[in-house]
Amino acid sequence: MKIIDAADFDAYWKDREVPDGEDSEAAVNAAALEIIGAVRQRGDAALRDYAARFDKTSPEHLEVSGETVHAAGERLRREEEDLAASISLAADHIRRFAELQKKQLVPFEEELDRGLFCGQRVIPVERAAVYVPAGRFPLFSSVLMGVIPALTAGVKEIVLASPPMEDGLPDRYVLAAAALACPEEGSLRVFAMGGAQAIAALAFGTESIPRAAVITGPGNKYVAAAKRLIFGRAGIDFVAGPTDVLIITEDRDSSPSGKAETADLTAADMLAQAEHDPDARARVMVPGEGAAKKTAAALERRLAALPGYSRQNAAASLEEGGLIIVYHSREEAIRIANLIAPEHLELHVKNAAPWMEPDSSGNFLKNYGSLFNGPLSAEVLGDYSAGINHTLPTSGSARFTGGLSVRHFLKTPTTLRCVPGPGLERALEAAERMGRAEGLAAHGESAALRRGIDLEKWT
Repeated sequence: MKIIDAADFDAYWKDREVPDGEDSEAAVNAAALEIIGAVRQRGDAALRDYAARFDKTSPEHLEVSGETVHAAGERLRREEEDLAASISLAADHIRRFAELQKKQLVPFEEELDRGLFCGQRVIPVERAAVYVPAGRFPLFSSVLMGVIPALTAGVKEIVLASPPMEDGLPDRYVLAAAALACPEEGSLRVFAMGGAQAIAALAFGTESIPRAAVITGPGNKYVAAAKRLIFGRAGIDFVAGPTDVLIITEDRDSSPSGKAETADLTAADMLAQAEHDPDARARVMVPGEGAAKKTAAALERRLAALPGYSRQNAAASLEEGGLIIVYHSREEAIRIANLIAPEHLELHVKNAAPWMEPDSSGNFLKNYGSLFNGPLSAEVLGDYSAGINHTLPTSGSARFTGGLSVRHFLKTPTTLRCVPGPGLERALEAAERMGRAEGLAAHGESAALRRGIDLEKWT
């Protein structure tokens, strides 16, 4: 496990921040572009061909019947009652949090000046798509994170896409989660399709796949490339990269006989991130060499106790990009954290206020996808059951955006309403002058015409 001093971080980060080579990125984009072109030209036939190449089977019917989805939910309730109850609890928390978010997005109209009324409306998109990847461990929790905010936003039709398994259907837990997330029939359609080809189908539509206004959800590098390439034909949440976590602790815990609770909690949460895949990044900032050594020892001990596949992934992740940073002041730690802009930021501190509120220089923790405040606030709760969304900005994009939420399924078009008044006169005069100054004569004329007519008869 690599341990560095904060003074050496900038040099370390400069080397690590370099993206994949252009050739690699170009190859992924070229493959995704080829798939998108094939789906646009050949529709369902291309989807079945790619399923035969990349998925576990090529289903005859791409759409999964509502009866099949409902049956998966009933099977889970019958065979794994505790898991079904846990999914239902998580779904309830996610729904309630999404409802709170929606309350913050409200329509309004305000008179900015006499006669000049500006406002906004809040309108759900007509159809939204949620992509759920498969792989070795299909992440059925992503169903809840995508479908429930869309439902809460008021989207009338939601399309769920996930790769087919051996039986031609998406993973049974994915289907069960869909049934529990959306118990009302008719508002959710499920399709057995995956990869860049699924993104293309959702963006352009095929004989059996409806075109979506918004496409959300994580995926591999080909899915990410496809989302980037189709943006404009459909909206997307963001382009996701490898998952990451940054933990900040205040416990020096340097005595060999001292308590190791902080180190154990830190190690457990780092491994929970690292086990995703070798590209996942788990990092921690500690205030002393003793804490760094204890954290490294706890990581080694807990890593050895993990089962095979998780241990293999986590070990590769920690070897490639795991990091323990020794910091010497809060200001130094805040600067580095904001530079990393982690997807998940955990604060294992007793008092978060000094970290979260601007100091005399205006510095505070500001760049993160989701904040986990206090050692009890495990990131795994955000992954599953607390109510916040686990689809978050990665690769430093927390510098400019937040995670998936109800807002991704809502449009906020603006409105303008004018009535006679001095405010309208001033705005028309300004518009006429600015239009002519830009060399756009028709713009100026449009404003001038309204200044020279009897406005009362038009209102």
